[in-house]
Formats: sequence, C-alpha cells, structure tokens
Amino acid sequence: MANAYFIHKVQRTEVGGLKIFEIGEKYYFEDLGIRNSIQGFEKRKDLHKLLENAVFLHLLNLNYTVHVGKLGQHEIDFVAEKKGIRVYIQVCMQLAGPQTEHREFGNLIKIQDNYHKYVVTLNEPMIGNNYLGIEQINLLDFLLKDI
Repeated sequence: MANAYFIHKVQRTEVGGLKIFEIGEKYYFEDLGIRNSIQGFEKRKDLHKLLENAVFLHLLNLNYTVHVGKLGQHEIDFVAEKKGIRVYIQVCMQLAGPQTEHREFGNLIKIQDNYHKYVVTLNEPMIGNNYLGIEQINLLDFLLKDI
C-alpha cells in the first residue's frame, strides 16, 4: 500500500543524532476515507489517530521530511525537517490536566536544542499559549499556519 501511495511509512529516528531505526515505524493514510472504510470509524478510539494523521499530512504539504522521534524511552510524535530547520511536534486531543500536560510538554522539554516545539491539541491554547518556550496551538490554527 505504501508503494501505491495509499499510506506513508514514517521511520523512527533518534532525536539527538542521525540514527534511523529499522523497527518501530508508524503508518499514516494519504486518504482518511480509505482508512475509515478499511478500519471502520469509532470516534472514541480513532479521533486521536485522525488528529495525528492530519498533522502529518499538513507537514508533508509544507514539504517537510517527517520522522517519529525517539528520545531515550520517550517518543516525540513528529520530528520534521526542511532546509536545515527542524520542528518538534506532540499531538494530543486535550490537555485535560497536569498529568497530560507533563507527558506532552515533558517530552519536548527534554530536547536540548533551540528549534521550535509545538503541542497540537483540540483545546483552545492555555493562558499565554507558551510553556517554557513550547507553543500550544489548536489544530485548526496549526493547519492554517505555515510553520
């Protein structure tokens, strides 16, 4: 299906280095209608996957090279690079409380470089929409943004 461009295979990479892992890749659909017809759609189970898929497709449309990041035992949803500029993105349906905020922002805080970091959610941004230099952004605003 990847050769027919129905799905995209996204490799996992080490955040701090150049290592590309041969296992742990993720797959994203080019057309979510095809995905839903194959998998079915259950709003409760699938909404996060669709949200992550939408962010991935937006990054591709902006001509980013996209990987899934690995930082120790932690995962960064997307490490996107274009023209030597890197962007880190975590995707979360809602920042429902301190535990979720710690998980989503915590992974990005551990990255020790100065590239842009985003947490994309369905929430409206927190007060100030910035937490230690990490921007929280609503999905619709992110999809309209040329990062």
